[in-house]
Amino acid sequence: MEENIFNNDIQEKIAGTSPDDSVLYEASELLKVFGDYTRLRIISALCKCEMCVCDIANLLGMTQSAISHQLRVLKQARLVSTRRDGKTIFYSLCDDHVKTIFYLAVEHTME
Repeated sequence: MEENIFNNDIQEKIAGTSPDDSVLYEASELLKVFGDYTRLRIISALCKCEMCVCDIANLLGMTQSAISHQLRVLKQARLVSTRRDGKTIFYSLCDDHVKTIFYLAVEHTME
């Protein structure tokens, strides 16, 4: 019979240092949003400047409907925000955290 031996020093060192389960769940949901190729292409474009749906669609070679759908997901995840100018809605990244997550993922992939 195998006996499990735990390192109490490690257990004590990390006890209580992990985020709450609810925070980890929200983080996993956020990372799922980043897990879509089209949404990453949109985020990449928005890292450069704010854009309207038609410009993003043209840049990515996709329909405005498809881009609008993905922007809705990004907005619900609080990754993009909007600004209205007349009838045109411009999209931009909510904050620098979004850029940081994106650039770190790309950098890690390129290592």
